[in-house]
Amino acid sequence: MSGHVRRSVVAVAAGIALAVFPFLDVKAASAHGFSSTVYAKIIAGDEGHIRTAVELEYDLLVVSAADAGDDDPLFRAGTAAFEAGDTEAQAAALKAHTATVLRYVADRFSIDAGGAACRPGQVGDPTIGEREGVPYATLVLDWTCTGGADEHEVRSGLFPDDEGYVKGTKTIVTYEIDGRSGSAALDVDHPSFSTAQAWYERFGEFFLLGAEHLLSGIDHILFLLALIAGSRRLREIVLAATSFTVAHSVTFMLAALGLVEVPGTIVEPVIALSIAVVAGWHLWGIWRRGEHAADLGTTGRGHVSLDRAGWIRLGVVFCFGLVHGLGFAGALGIDEAWSWTLLWSLLVFNIGIEVVQLGIIAVVFPLLLVLRRRTPKAGVWMTGAVSAGVSIMGLVWFVQRVSGS
Repeated sequence: MSGHVRRSVVAVAAGIALAVFPFLDVKAASAHGFSSTVYAKIIAGDEGHIRTAVELEYDLLVVSAADAGDDDPLFRAGTAAFEAGDTEAQAAALKAHTATVLRYVADRFSIDAGGAACRPGQVGDPTIGEREGVPYATLVLDWTCTGGADEHEVRSGLFPDDEGYVKGTKTIVTYEIDGRSGSAALDVDHPSFSTAQAWYERFGEFFLLGAEHLLSGIDHILFLLALIAGSRRLREIVLAATSFTVAHSVTFMLAALGLVEVPGTIVEPVIALSIAVVAGWHLWGIWRRGEHAADLGTTGRGHVSLDRAGWIRLGVVFCFGLVHGLGFAGALGIDEAWSWTLLWSLLVFNIGIEVVQLGIIAVVFPLLLVLRRRTPKAGVWMTGAVSAGVSIMGLVWFVQRVSGS
């Protein structure tokens, strides 16, 4: 293919990408900004109490609690503190409106013992921390239970869809009470659990959470599409997916178990950059080789038999997979000490991610192969357009996440 035609192919691909770009959601400055995740840790408290530490997105808590309690001063003070990035002012705003905040949380998060509702009381003042670069408020509550049961039912309906701010809120609960320990994932379809729940119920929840996490994380979907578009044969995409899986599984487990900690302000921009790089890799191949971008070079011997470009790409994917694993762990938000129960929950969550990933590959890649074999030029244009759009989106997100906008 001549240089002129080659440039035309890239130009057409970029034109298609720019045409669809306005319809893409470029406001997603964080990996999972369409929803929210609440984190709750439950342990036995003093004098028979049940103690919970509930972590909620600060700005979402402010607008939701102010709206529910018709507390406009909380909205004004809390929003101003959020926009200023002043953690002391954020904590002060919640402290000054303790009744409004506590009422909002207690109306939507509850613990029952023996069918009787436990009564919450706030312990200390709210504190402000951070998760994935987002301010989180922590409320510590002691629950007085009169039911006398050796099992408890926990229910969460925090930040529901009908408030109109976010959709599909998850509440990740870890507990160590009633002589039992474990974890659970609550949402609108599964709003409650019992500390006496069976192991398969708990693991089923985490499997679905992992599957939904990948499907709702548009940046991870785009990274996978970039891998598919740039793969030249089935062996390459299988090896790339395997490399990505191994890499993010390693860092996912280490980070979720608290052995590795990298700030979200570093992880999120690198994830965005990885999307742009992997997609741009294929565009570079089209620029250099045109319709022959999908051709293989001299391959080595053995079952893997990748050419030089294939090996380099595999190494890049593995490195970026390590970073994506930190993103997965940050989204799950569990950083407890080692336990077999927690380990299995994390593994099942990861399996849910992998099943969805493999399902997307199984559907999309065979269609791409058919197109490339029947009309190679159309295959180049299509994968070029996809890669251009994905690369642009990754760069936009990278700038947003670095600038904090």
